[in-house]
This record gives sequence, structure tokens and C-alpha cells, in this order.
Amino acid sequence: MPPTPIQTTHNSLYRLGCPVWNCDAWKGSVYPATAAKDRWLSHYTKTFNTVEGNSTFYGIPGPDTFRRWADQSADGFRFALKFPRVVSHERELVGAETETGLFLDGLQILHDAKRLGTSFLQLGPRFGPSGLAALQLYLDRLPSEFPFAVEVRHPAWFEGGLEKELNQLLEFHDIDRVMFDSRPLFASPPKDESEIKSQSRKPRSPIRDFVTGPRPMLRLVGRNDLSAADPWIEEWVPKVATWIRDGLQPYVFLHAPDDAFAPQLAMRFHNALAEKIHSLEPIDSWPHSVEVQQQLF
Repeated sequence: MPPTPIQTTHNSLYRLGCPVWNCDAWKGSVYPATAAKDRWLSHYTKTFNTVEGNSTFYGIPGPDTFRRWADQSADGFRFALKFPRVVSHERELVGAETETGLFLDGLQILHDAKRLGTSFLQLGPRFGPSGLAALQLYLDRLPSEFPFAVEVRHPAWFEGGLEKELNQLLEFHDIDRVMFDSRPLFASPPKDESEIKSQSRKPRSPIRDFVTGPRPMLRLVGRNDLSAADPWIEEWVPKVATWIRDGLQPYVFLHAPDDAFAPQLAMRFHNALAEKIHSLEPIDSWPHSVEVQQQLF
């Protein structure tokens, strides 16, 4: 009997996903080995119930793309899309009304199709507390019916009084604060090119577990050596379990320097969480892994 996809086992409890839905290395595991690329999203959404949509950071898709994503995704799936970098990094929230409007138009399509998850605004490393007024004005103008999260990276945001102001602003709007944990990535020297590249690009933000909204978002960056992330998975799992028991619906995204390993990291996280939340079913294998086994024997 094929394993039960994640999407149907914990849809009402928490959301688990990867940073992409397209990865050639997932053929024969997340996707059927012979699946055409234009079917990968459909298969991904039958395994996971969310995805960290980084593609919208680099450009705003047209309405037809948002409609296609909605049409190709399974019931219960939610897209967690990143705000465009022209808004967050280039304009730093000022004078970005046109781009924001285009992005929100796309989110509205997903919302109407019941496919909209938490969209997250990742502020750049230059955007510090001096931009608090701009952030407040920007959040005031976002539609309250959409779920949002904010990730900060400037070191000054992690200082006492300033951090308290940030959290209070997010709490006022029921907006979640993204928890970004790259400790596994930097715990030891890189072992391959993908880890070298990842260490050069990812920040070492201080670790926080503040809950400011109903959907806490954790982005955990592991290693290509899956077991290397286990100590941090073991640290986060009890917190995620507590959020679930408190009636929150966490979003958890597992990153690896090489995207090929992200589903396996997600599996490790889910199985560890299933030991705490017994209504979750452990994952023994991926839906299409049997195809690989059949090819080997």
C-alpha cells in the first residue's frame, strides 16, 4: 500500500514544505520517474501541503501564472510566496505601490481559489529599525484578510526595545514573525560546492521563537548530510508541537544547500514531530519511490 501523503495526514495541524517545487532530483520519489516537468507542481502538492515560493522574489508573475498554479495544485494546498525584491530590497517599502498591487492581485487569485497561504515579506540586511515607520505604513495598507509574515535580518532588530516594538507591531496586525535558523548550515566547514555557496549567501540571524500571529513560520536550513541537522530538528520539534497544541497552525520549511535533499530533511522533521503529536502519521517513503525500487530489481 503506498504511503499516505503529508498533505492528507496533517492538513489541519501544520504545514510542511520545501523552498521549491521543481527539482529534477525528485523524480522517482516526490514525482513519478517519467512525469513531465509541467506536472511536477501537481505531484508536489499531493505530497506536501505548502511550498516556499521564492520565484516571486525575483519577478512578479502574470495573472495566468497564478491561475495555473491554482489549477495544478491539490485541494488543501497553500502557496507561501515571498514578496518581490523590488518591494522589499530595492524600494525598501517606499514608492512600491504599483509592484505591491500587482503582487496582491496575484495573491487574490490564489485566495479566491482557496490556495493562498502565508505570504512573507523578507526585509533586506540594510533595512533596520530606522525603517519602522515605513514598515508600519506598509503593513497598515495590506489587506487584512490575507495571512502575512515578516522576516528581518538587520542586526539592530534583535536588540531589546527595538525588537519589542517590532513584535508589538506584528501582533497588532496578526502578522507572524519568520523564525530563520541557519545554525546547522554553519555548524561545520562546507563539504561541497553547494554548501560553500549556501554559506556565502545565507545570514546568521539570531535565533528567535516569538509568536506574533496565528501561523508561526520556521525556515530551517540544514546540510546535505541529513543527520547533521538532527540536533536542531530535535530543538524545534517540541516548540512546533506546543504551537499545534495551542491551536496555532505552524508553517515549517526545510532547506538544504542542494535542493535534492530538502524532502528528506522534511521527512526527518515530520517523523520527529509525529513522535510528539500522535495523530500525525510517520512517513516511511515517498509516494513514487516504489518506481525506483521496481527499476532496480
